[in-house]
Amino acid sequence: SDSGHDSRFFTTQKKGEMHELRLELHSTDRNTKVDAVKKVIASMTVGKDVSMLFTDVLNCVQTGNIELKKLVYLYLINYSKSQPELTLLAVNTFVKDASDPNPLIRALAVRTMGCIRVDRITEYLCDPLSRALRDEDPYVRKTAAVCVAKLYDIAPALVQERGFLEILHDLISDSNPSVVANGVAALSEIAETSGKDVMKISASVLQKLLAALNECTEWGQVFILDSLAKYTPADAREAEGIIERVTPRLQHANSAVVMSAVKVILSYMELMGSANSDTIRNLTRKLAPPLVTLLNSEPEIQYVALRNINLIVQKRPGILENEIKVFFCKYNDPIYVKMEKLEIIIKLVSEKNIDQVLLELKEYATEVDVDFVRKSVSAIGRCAVKLERAAERCIGVLLELIQTKVNYVVQESVIVIKDIFRRYPNRYESIIATLCDNLDTLDEPQAKASMVWIIGEYAERIDNADELLDNFLETFEEEDPSVQLQLLTATVKCFLKNPEDTQDMVQRVLDLATEESDNPDLRDRGFIYWRLLSTDPEAAKLVVLGDKPVIEDDTFKLEPNLLNTLIGQIATLSSIYHKPPEAFVVRASGRGVMNLGVADSSDVIEEGDEEDYEEDEDENDDPVDLLDMGGMGLDAIPAGSDLFGSSNPQSEQEIRMVKACTAEKSGGIDIYAGFRQVNGTVLMELEFSNISSTTPLSSLAIQLNKNAFGLSPVNQQIVCNPPVEIGLNGKATVQLVANRSMLSPSAAGQPASPQIQIAVKNMATSQVFYFAAIFNLDALCSSGGQLDRATFIETWKNIDDGNELISTISDLPSTDIDAIQAKFEIYNIFFIARRQAMEGQEVVYFSMKTLTGMDFLVELTFKVGINACKICIKTESTSYGQLAKAAIENLLRL
Repeated sequence: SDSGHDSRFFTTQKKGEMHELRLELHSTDRNTKVDAVKKVIASMTVGKDVSMLFTDVLNCVQTGNIELKKLVYLYLINYSKSQPELTLLAVNTFVKDASDPNPLIRALAVRTMGCIRVDRITEYLCDPLSRALRDEDPYVRKTAAVCVAKLYDIAPALVQERGFLEILHDLISDSNPSVVANGVAALSEIAETSGKDVMKISASVLQKLLAALNECTEWGQVFILDSLAKYTPADAREAEGIIERVTPRLQHANSAVVMSAVKVILSYMELMGSANSDTIRNLTRKLAPPLVTLLNSEPEIQYVALRNINLIVQKRPGILENEIKVFFCKYNDPIYVKMEKLEIIIKLVSEKNIDQVLLELKEYATEVDVDFVRKSVSAIGRCAVKLERAAERCIGVLLELIQTKVNYVVQESVIVIKDIFRRYPNRYESIIATLCDNLDTLDEPQAKASMVWIIGEYAERIDNADELLDNFLETFEEEDPSVQLQLLTATVKCFLKNPEDTQDMVQRVLDLATEESDNPDLRDRGFIYWRLLSTDPEAAKLVVLGDKPVIEDDTFKLEPNLLNTLIGQIATLSSIYHKPPEAFVVRASGRGVMNLGVADSSDVIEEGDEEDYEEDEDENDDPVDLLDMGGMGLDAIPAGSDLFGSSNPQSEQEIRMVKACTAEKSGGIDIYAGFRQVNGTVLMELEFSNISSTTPLSSLAIQLNKNAFGLSPVNQQIVCNPPVEIGLNGKATVQLVANRSMLSPSAAGQPASPQIQIAVKNMATSQVFYFAAIFNLDALCSSGGQLDRATFIETWKNIDDGNELISTISDLPSTDIDAIQAKFEIYNIFFIARRQAMEGQEVVYFSMKTLTGMDFLVELTFKVGINACKICIKTESTSYGQLAKAAIENLLRL
């Protein structure tokens, strides 16, 4: 059949097609059989279930036709998970094909066995894989290298037991550069999966990698360069030598190779230190041309390059300081490229080039794309905030733009001028009159809020400030909360500066904020101002009119540690998202857990190989240790992941439900909430009691505010099935994950709050209600928190006694230490040791570790005949110490 017209296999088939396909699969004519398998693959591709043809397709595998064999193997990979027993029938064929004279068939058999994630297949894979790793044909060896990484994902112990890691190390010395590249790629994948340094680059391995770099394919070069980026040279001289060998890759036609080379050079420049300033200066000059060349690529590659350049100029602005012109926007650039170029222009702008940049930005502000114009106007303001000497010129350009009377230009100008006032107080207030002339054009919340702030802050300089505010107050109740908050503060400022004329106005605003509004932030601020003004106006002046800190330039806003992490991730998704990998990649931990949509990276190892095909794998059968971060590693770790690959099945944690929201606040529904951990997953249990709602409770949307634990719901939808009718009760379970972006750090020296603020929307009535639930820290304890005795003692000694929390509780239901030990283990609080102390006292030690990486050491002291316990907790995470102590106290009282 003509493979150029394979689209015909995707056409809709008539009834009884399975029967016809079965007949065709058993045909003696080879072409008919190939066409039948293609139809089966086509049906499988569009989502039809063709698993009932498994044995029929399997029979076709006994063929010398490589095209047919590939198709059958593709089918087997797809259905091996649902038909593991039947897949075993193909084992003999795999083993036989692994010894076929044709190297393509040998490689195909080994690859397919590696892709079939069935435990029992792995037993038969080891011998063919061992032979393939030493095969005379380099194509088979490079395929086998990738297969080792896949096998490690399923059975890591088997890989180590059979010595496959050692064979992979030997492949790095292979005479064929493609084999070397795949060996490196497989070892890198295993290192990432296991969290161990299996690469172990020595001086001899290093030389082999550098030699292969010149010979292998472009994707092979990327794998080798990425491995070199993770290597730490012994000294500056070695780093310089490696850079010299890597530098020619900067001229490569493939942008991925260029970016990987840039990553290696930037990483090593850090290690070379200030003593090698001449070398670093030379390297800086060499890095600019390849980065500029990337901007001549197609828009998608430009965007990726720009996101990486954004990081590079934050780390080393000198590399591109003289190349700002290449970042000027072209008329036909896509909007996403233009926006990214503007960000880099702001980072590269200096007193030498500000005039040139301002001319360019002023021109952008007359374009037709509204978002681009807004960003350009904002960029002018950010230039003013960054460069003090150029601030006046920037303000001049902004005033010219305001004169255009274009609505969105004026609004964006007001927003950035507010920031300029905050950066340079008492210097440019002469332009306020111009701003006041344009009040009528303001209709967006942020612009209104900025203008109201300016009026309140400079009320004494504006003759009719009270009248201007009065105009805004006419629509107070319809305004956005941000505008309402600014109006409240501005009116109080105005009153404190001019009490005679504004008393009625401030009274009206305070009434609106405290009595008419249902926004808790607005109400609270209103009550605070009211109390201040009524008890001590002078104190109110000190608080409300006090000097504000000058805002800082945030052009280089990434924290140094995060920036260093991202520089090490150049040419990966991290460098595009500007987030560390753990913030958006969630690996499964434990068998049978879904990989949450992350492609199996081993499928990408052989990209560019015309004989390979790729497949999606949904399961990750190998427990993966995600907790390799130390400290508060909250970057999107599933709060429920059992990070050390074990679980605690002996008993469920007891749930303590507390009424969190009354029917009066939530439209007739009482809500009870509690937290616990089940099989390593943090759950929020909710119970609903329909007291008076005539509309049955059927569907809710839930959102959590930022909290001390970084918790947020995996799924924001809650479905009550069946719906909760009036007079009935219902339950729901919300799975939670921990995410750095949801973390609300506690103030220095202050204990972390156990409260989790929750907003729930009843989708049937559209009513939104707010409540808070108290989180018990024991629901966050990891099953991997057990320390050995020596580590516990060492950690206890190293924690300062000032970080110790002590309390005593009495009236305990039991002081049976064995029972307490068993109960604590259910909550992942692990027994370390017990000892007899003086005067009939017994001391017991426990350790606990949260899923977010905080360690707590616990000492409990019991005295014979006394129904009480002394608790002592030591931790470096001092702000969470009180929560750990409260968790221990609550568990002792259970």
